[in-house]
Amino acid sequence: MCGIAGYFGTQTLWPERLAATLALMGRRGPDHAAYEVWQNQAGHHVYLLHSRLSIIDLDERANQPLHVGRKSLIFNGELYNYLERRAELAAQGHTFATESDTEALLMAIHHLGWQVLDRCEGMWAFAVYDEADGSLTLCRDRFGEKPLYLYQDHTGLYFGSEVKFIFALMGRRLPVNYDHLYRYLVNGYKALYKEGHAFFQGLTELKPAACLRLEADGRGHESLYWAPACNPQESMTYEEATQGARQRLIRAVELRLRADVPLAFCMSGGVDSNSLISIAKNLFNYDVHGFTIANTDGRYEEQEMVAYAVKELGIRHTSIPVDTSGFLPKLRTLVRQHDAPVYTITYFAHWLLMESIAAHGYRIAVSGTAADELFTGYFDHHLFYLYEIHRDPQLLAASLAAWRRHIQPVVRNPLLQDPQAFIDNPGQRDHIFFDAAGFAAYLTQSWAEPFREAAFTPSVLRNRMLNEMFHEAVPVILHEDDLNAMYFSIENRSPYLDRDLFEFCYRIPSRHLIQRGYAKAVLRDAMRGIVPPRILDNHRKVGFNVPIFSFLDPKDPQVRSYLLDGSPIFDHVRRDLMETLLAKEDVPNSESKFIFCFLCSKMFLEEFGP
Repeated sequence: MCGIAGYFGTQTLWPERLAATLALMGRRGPDHAAYEVWQNQAGHHVYLLHSRLSIIDLDERANQPLHVGRKSLIFNGELYNYLERRAELAAQGHTFATESDTEALLMAIHHLGWQVLDRCEGMWAFAVYDEADGSLTLCRDRFGEKPLYLYQDHTGLYFGSEVKFIFALMGRRLPVNYDHLYRYLVNGYKALYKEGHAFFQGLTELKPAACLRLEADGRGHESLYWAPACNPQESMTYEEATQGARQRLIRAVELRLRADVPLAFCMSGGVDSNSLISIAKNLFNYDVHGFTIANTDGRYEEQEMVAYAVKELGIRHTSIPVDTSGFLPKLRTLVRQHDAPVYTITYFAHWLLMESIAAHGYRIAVSGTAADELFTGYFDHHLFYLYEIHRDPQLLAASLAAWRRHIQPVVRNPLLQDPQAFIDNPGQRDHIFFDAAGFAAYLTQSWAEPFREAAFTPSVLRNRMLNEMFHEAVPVILHEDDLNAMYFSIENRSPYLDRDLFEFCYRIPSRHLIQRGYAKAVLRDAMRGIVPPRILDNHRKVGFNVPIFSFLDPKDPQVRSYLLDGSPIFDHVRRDLMETLLAKEDVPNSESKFIFCFLCSKMFLEEFGP
């Protein structure tokens, strides 16, 4: 994992800007920093900047920019199957100067062509400059695990792993995109990646699974090298589904254990993280060290299940208590790091988790991101599943009885308490932008944006899951995880985001996904004999979450004064309505989330506004 930045265009960048950018890139890569400059055949200037966090081949020979022939590469991420690509190239007679995955990637591109990306498994954002033809190619991994921001002006294209790197290269900030700020306040985090919007005007991100090639004269062409597809094989048996998922998840974990530094595991009491931990411990004999946030809120507390898993697996474990001290200044630090409002309070807690992992000397953290989007995991998935099977009376009756027994008692959202909700109206989505009209009333001007989702497949359940994977939940998690981890110079790895595993899971018939009232039925049964049984048989879904009032007491006069003091936010949010909200004795969950969004927006405008 590293930091990358650069520029391709007609402008000459001052050395002071390059030095300032490299200084900002230090958290992403504390082990080495360098840049190189070229002028191509068309007179365009090419700048490649890199800061290195050493993970594979720790020797300085693997520093970047790295060169093969006349191609130069800066790379952020990991090529997990680099050993296989090396062996393929070695069999053709090619030799290597390093043991790094970075060289394996550039050698593969140089000798096998860009089509080799189809055989590459990993997470990445990288740039390759080719002196032979003066072109620059930018590329991002299939799921968008590694960020790559872009800004185009009349002189050329700036790019970077973080927004602040682009601003440093430009020598100025871009204006705030208030429309996107309103989107965050009104519709919430699930609206942020519906389109290519950002919190600054003109800023975009390279799409996942995309390559952007700039020719020597600056002309650009973007293409996708992979696209997700849902092609259920209705003849697949449940046993075939569980066995296929088991084999592929084991392989995904095996690949992501490759490193020359030790790994830590983000741990909860649920099946997602414990599947990864159990595979690493029981199948690969890895010396697992799990890290957990100890929550005091009963809705999210799961220490009993964590303690059970730790004992059954015989692993090392560190529990991090929720630390409320210095919450406001720490949150402001996080807003500066993210160059954006923090999306939910969860990612403040996650930041504390990363802090502890770093303090114990780890440089890699493994998490269970995207299991919900592969196997089902959210409460509305149960109701979408009922829609999928509602034409099978026998299966519907059994599934409905299991839902009433295990799920209905714990669902708080009123819409999701009705098992007929999506059977009667499969297009119903009001639960996703919950109470958006109410939150819009807090704004000083009218703003509204209706819910919409991309069309991946006719299956209502699978289309919902794919939207969560590529436009709603997972992009948010990846964005926040990356910035939180890199603040402490940690690489984050997500084994569920594996191409082979993904493509297999979306061949599983939807009827297999939920069984006996259990979401993730395929994953649970795939892990039999590997994961402790009480984890697999626990119906309770908690998720990694904390309530804002664990950190913030709006009844405290100093806190209340801070929230309501003079600020640019009140050009956009009505102070009188915020006063009323903060004075409430019992604040519903949705409104507590709005308070957090308001607080982060306030800090964001104070840091980045005019």
